[in-house]
Amino acid sequence: MTGDNMPDKDSGFEPERDWDNAFTGEGLKGKVQHVPSYAGALSFMRRKYSRDLAGVDVAVTGVPMDTATSNRPGARFGPRAIRAVSGSLSWGRPWPWEIDPLEVLNIVDYGDCQFDYGAPETITPFIEKHIDGILQAGAAALVMGGDHFVTYPVLRSYAKHHGKLSLLHFDAHSDTWPDDGKRVDHGTMFFHAANEGLVDVSRSVQIGLRTTNDDPMGFNILDARWVHENGPAAVAARAREIIGDNKVYLTFDIDCLDPASAPGTGTPVCGGLNSWQALEIIRGLAGINLVGMDIVEVAPAYDVGEITAFAAATLASEFLCLFAARPGGRAA
Repeated sequence: MTGDNMPDKDSGFEPERDWDNAFTGEGLKGKVQHVPSYAGALSFMRRKYSRDLAGVDVAVTGVPMDTATSNRPGARFGPRAIRAVSGSLSWGRPWPWEIDPLEVLNIVDYGDCQFDYGAPETITPFIEKHIDGILQAGAAALVMGGDHFVTYPVLRSYAKHHGKLSLLHFDAHSDTWPDDGKRVDHGTMFFHAANEGLVDVSRSVQIGLRTTNDDPMGFNILDARWVHENGPAAVAARAREIIGDNKVYLTFDIDCLDPASAPGTGTPVCGGLNSWQALEIIRGLAGINLVGMDIVEVAPAYDVGEITAFAAATLASEFLCLFAARPGGRAA
């Protein structure tokens, strides 16, 4: 190929290379540049699809479930939507981090958890077993929901492998409403997680809450007004004080963000965080002992211009930065 058909040598484009990294990637590290974000397989940040977890630090996996939703359904399509927009985030180091998780972590897209949607009573063990496989291989999980119920079986798996955890919970809702243990409900998971000893409520923090629940169950709460009045740096500092050096599981319900920043969710609540506040809080937590993370409740049917999915993908990439910045920097 010569003349006008030959790409500029300085463009970085290599015509002989197949850029669909989700299938053809030769390694598990590295940015993917000079490829259109609108093309290629929908893997998370163009990571290679693989069920081989040898040497993997983080397995990104979807749990496309929304049968526990109390308001608008549709979060089953969240993993696909997050993957679709995440391709545009794979070309460079996340700003303003000095660490690039794609260069220092071995990350794969592990695909989605499979379960029988017609037998909701069996879903918890399906998800728990799926995460067990990731953790037993020595990797950490970055989970994309799905509704927020999926965090409950993920926490059950994590507690088996890591012991009682600090929960770092971003949400508009406390998700600690009581039930009899027979419900599959995205508002009761942390009621059960606390009662089962999966999380240490005294060393856990809930950020952004703005709905009424008169029994906080001992959780430390920095509600939305506290965030707005004190600012991201103070939120991060207080959260670090509460968590200490304990192992941390981070769960982020996208409805923690105000509907202006994230309309595509099932139970939006006005008065929430904007994306800048959330990102600055995450960045201010660098150095916590993060062992697992999820982003949930993206319902693309209610989204506007994919801004909710893009916020979720951006937050997920920041979680990878936070994981890379943890003590030891890997999935110990």
